[in-house]
Amino acid sequence: MASSSQSLLLSLTLPSSFHFKPRPRHPPLAFQRTNPLLTLNPRTILGLEPHTDHHHSFARRGLHLIRCSSIERQSNEGEGKPVGEERSERGNDWTTSVLLFGFWAGLMYYVFQLTPNQTPVRDEYFLQKLVYLKGDDGFRMNEVLVAEWYIMGVWPLIYSMLLIPTGRSSQSKIPIWPFLVLSLIGGCYALIPYFVLWKPPPPPVEEDELGKWPLNFLESKITAAVTLVAGLGCIVYAGLANEDVWKEFYQYFRESKFIHIMSIDFLLFTTFSPFWVYNDMAARKWVRKGSWLLPFALVPFVGPALYLLLRPSLSALPTISSAATETE
Repeated sequence: MASSSQSLLLSLTLPSSFHFKPRPRHPPLAFQRTNPLLTLNPRTILGLEPHTDHHHSFARRGLHLIRCSSIERQSNEGEGKPVGEERSERGNDWTTSVLLFGFWAGLMYYVFQLTPNQTPVRDEYFLQKLVYLKGDDGFRMNEVLVAEWYIMGVWPLIYSMLLIPTGRSSQSKIPIWPFLVLSLIGGCYALIPYFVLWKPPPPPVEEDELGKWPLNFLESKITAAVTLVAGLGCIVYAGLANEDVWKEFYQYFRESKFIHIMSIDFLLFTTFSPFWVYNDMAARKWVRKGSWLLPFALVPFVGPALYLLLRPSLSALPTISSAATETE
C-alpha cells in the first residue's frame, strides 16, 4: 500500500513526458575523443579520392603535399628566380613601395631643409677645385674628400652593371636609363624613385644584344676589373691619410652641406648594393655557387665591384638565346 501511494505521488509531481533512462556504460559517440583527421573527408578538402584506410591515406597525401611544396620552393631557389618575382606573381606588393617612397620623401626633406649649411662659400670653392675650375693656388684639398668625390663618380657605373642586365622592370615599362643618367649628378637620390617603381622580372635578353652597346661594355670583365682597381685606389688613398685629415673631414661633414649630402649618398649606395647584387646573382642562377660573395657585398664599393668581376656572363645561361625569342 505504501509503495502504491509513493508511485502515485511521483506521478502527480513529475511531468508525464519525463522518463528515467539508464546511465550508459560508455560516453556517447559525439563525446568520444577522436582524431579530427579520422572524421575529415579527403574529397571535401583536397578533392582526393577516399581509400579504404582513410587516416593513413590522408596522412600520406598531406605529407606528400608538404614535401612537394618544399621541393618546389627549393627548386625555385636553385634555379635562381629573380628577387621579387615570387612576390610579383602573388600580386603587387605596394607596401614596400609605399615605405620606400616615404623613406625617400623624408630623405629629400632632410637634404633640402635640415642638412647643415654653415659654409656655402667654402662649398663653392671646394666644388670648383674638384672639377678643376680653379688652378693650383697653394691650398691642399683634404685627401678623404678627394677620394670620396672620385669614388662617387664610379658608383653609378657599378649600379649600371647591376641594373641594366638584370634589374630592369618588365611589368611597369619604366626605362632604367633616365635614372642612371640622373645618378651621375644626383647619386643614389635619383635612383631610389626607380627602386620604388621597380617590378620584376626583368625583360628577356636576346643573344644578339650581348654583343651590342651597352651590354657588351657592362658585361666585360675588363670594365669590371678597371672599376675595382679604381675604387681600390680611392679607398687606399683615403686610408693612408693621417688622423688629422680624418678629423678635418669630420668637421667638414658637420658644417658643409655639400660634403654632408655627398657622404650620405655614399652610404645609400652602399646600403642598397647588397640587394641588387643578390638580384643579379639570382637572375644568373648563381646563388648556390656564388653565395659566399654575399657577405662581401656588404663591404662598401669593394664587395659589389668584386662580384661584378667574378659573376658569370649572361651568355653562359642556356635560357638566353635567339631561338627562344623566335618562338615567342
